[in-house]
Amino acid sequence: MKIIGGKYKGRNFYMPAGISPTQNIVRKAVFDILGHDLSGLNFLDLFAGSGAVGLEAISRGADRTVFVEKDTRCSEIIGDNIAVLGIMRELEEKRSLYELVNADGFASIKMFFRQNVKFDVVFADPPYGRGLAKKTLKTLCSYDILHPNSLLFIQHEIKECLPDFQGRFILFRRKRYGMSMLSLYNISNKSDMCLEEVN
Repeated sequence: MKIIGGKYKGRNFYMPAGISPTQNIVRKAVFDILGHDLSGLNFLDLFAGSGAVGLEAISRGADRTVFVEKDTRCSEIIGDNIAVLGIMRELEEKRSLYELVNADGFASIKMFFRQNVKFDVVFADPPYGRGLAKKTLKTLCSYDILHPNSLLFIQHEIKECLPDFQGRFILFRRKRYGMSMLSLYNISNKSDMCLEEVN
């Protein structure tokens, strides 16, 4: 796999065996919307897998990128990818510019909420077949970790239908890519968040 834009464009990175990577066409769609320069933005790569999307965000200058991945093997590969790209070496005096969290995605959302950590962009690609995309949306609604006017991208299987509205989350784009769907939500300034607790 290769970085498709920014400082590290064209550089290769490792892909864990046995996982479905975020397709290049989906990554391109995400960053066509976000643009080339992400400076000033905090980016969350949730259910990160290889870290492909978060690495792309770093390449495009995001101020801080957080990778959350429960699988220890995948988490180690994200660390390897950071090292391979030379990010750790270049940013060794500014480690706060990225963070690798080896933990459950839903527990991490709640942790960020308790710590009052906020993001400008969240990309979530939860495992398919378990209804986790809808649970991700509900959890992010219940535990507010996004700034107003932020963007939420959820990649999910076609058969899992996500709502057009969920609390402050408003769907404004949805597109199919092969067997995946990319749903894009923005966050309204209204304070009427959903109060439903997600277990």
